[in-house]
Amino acid sequence: MRKAALPRRWRPASVLAMLVLPSLAAQSWAASLDVAWWRDGRIEVQQLRQGGAAPKPFDGARQVPLASLWKLFVYIYAQDNKVPMPDYRCGGRDPEEVYCCEAGQSIGHDAALAQSCGPFFSPTRLMLETASWRRYWAGRLGTPPVGDFAWLADPAQLAPARLVRLDSLLRALGSIPAASRSNAEAALLRVVLDGRGAGTARWFGGQLRVKTYSWHEQAQAGAARERLGGAAGWLADGTPVWFGGAGGSSNVFQQWAPRLAAALPPVRAAEDSGCVVVDYFKRYPVRGVRGADGPAAPGPLNGRYHVQFENGQNLALRSAGEMTLLKDDAGRPQLRGRFGVNEYVARVLDREASADEPEAAKALAIAARSYLRQNAVTVAGCQQIADSSATQRVSPSPATPAALAIARWTDQLIVDGVTVRYHRDRASAGTLVWTEAVRQARQGKHYDELLAAAYPGGALGTAGNSGARCQRLTQNEAWLARALPRWQRVLLGEMGYEAPPQPPLVCALGAGAPYSEQSRNRIFMRPLATREDRITLAHEYLHLGLRGHPRGQDEEYVERLARRLVDLNLEAL
Repeated sequence: MRKAALPRRWRPASVLAMLVLPSLAAQSWAASLDVAWWRDGRIEVQQLRQGGAAPKPFDGARQVPLASLWKLFVYIYAQDNKVPMPDYRCGGRDPEEVYCCEAGQSIGHDAALAQSCGPFFSPTRLMLETASWRRYWAGRLGTPPVGDFAWLADPAQLAPARLVRLDSLLRALGSIPAASRSNAEAALLRVVLDGRGAGTARWFGGQLRVKTYSWHEQAQAGAARERLGGAAGWLADGTPVWFGGAGGSSNVFQQWAPRLAAALPPVRAAEDSGCVVVDYFKRYPVRGVRGADGPAAPGPLNGRYHVQFENGQNLALRSAGEMTLLKDDAGRPQLRGRFGVNEYVARVLDREASADEPEAAKALAIAARSYLRQNAVTVAGCQQIADSSATQRVSPSPATPAALAIARWTDQLIVDGVTVRYHRDRASAGTLVWTEAVRQARQGKHYDELLAAAYPGGALGTAGNSGARCQRLTQNEAWLARALPRWQRVLLGEMGYEAPPQPPLVCALGAGAPYSEQSRNRIFMRPLATREDRITLAHEYLHLGLRGHPRGQDEEYVERLARRLVDLNLEAL
């Protein structure tokens, strides 16, 4: 099992910092950490204690300072409403620029969010309109921003000292759909890598996507104000989360990271991001594929099959529509799979190693994701790679639950700055050796230490959000909105159809074939000009609506239905 690659320098100081966290934290210990999250329509709270007097209990009615969390809401609004966010240039006169950049330098929106650059998100600088802002949040919340949500009524009134009910803050975070969160989450993953939570990715992996804050709150009437630090945002499954304790946000992360990670609720399965197409058995010609009823027909495969190779070998596999049987130009059978990135990484883990030793498995999962990023080609919005001993071997059957849990825990994490290789048992420079990783993991080494030893010139980083930036085609979106009511009679009778929870964004396609990005509910295509363009839009919408059903991978079926839907529009006209 030989593998490969990545970019930046691994910072040995980051690993060393992990070893001295207890001594640093001991200098500024907080007696307790308050933790809250919103799930299944209600708030859950927990208090972690580190000795001392019992902390004052709290619930969802607790008033907490908005602090720098206001920047997160401005970011989300600006992204969703296509508000221009030009880079901010630091002049050196504003004390708040210490969180932004050096005098004469500039900062973009993602870095500004992760670093908490207040001047960047000034509502005045971004020229935010109050009426549009209020309409947007009323639509998200399902109610006008009044009462407990009054703090969201006017961007000009967002201020660090503003007190908000904790449950209203979490509900506001919970109102933001995955497609709107994705860019913010990608930026906020950096917090545990090289932000104020630097070095704590050992405990959180890719699960925590939070905006840090440091402020102060009144302990009791007439008492001195106490410094409060923590963070708020989401877990990888979209669960809104908030935590806070005495001291700044950096101190909170340093002191509480291991216990906080253990206290957070288990992350539920989330829709897999990205798209990977795997061309199977490239070095082993396939003679045929047989199912329970005989030779399989070209198209999506559903059930159990046996693959028969020209060399006489056989292989059993299972598929729920993600595997497709094709014919090449010479009529020879070929197998192709289409997966989300985490499903792909988990299948590599199953095929190349195992999930039995979690820390070693985490390291290999990150190496496999890194190798994919460096070596796959992009075709119609998907990363495409061959299943081969020359690249990465990928299980043709669904990932095991244990491997999938490891892949999700390391979601979006990669090694950056070097070429990534791995091998089962052959050591070489810049290579993660699986057997050695298992041995060291059993001696107590964590996955980040295994990666640092294998790739001394690299750094733990994030692949960022998948897919291209969206330049919205509003005319395409408007046509789809008008067409959908006429399509409902047909669509509701189609097996497996589920309307997307939000109307999809339709984005301008720069090059290549149109495609749908299921994990982010987006369609990439060209502006509507002809009947074929409208069929394309219907076709890609059907991929979204049939995303959970094998028929969604059947191109012939989807194309026939798309043409039928467009003809319904002609009948109506």
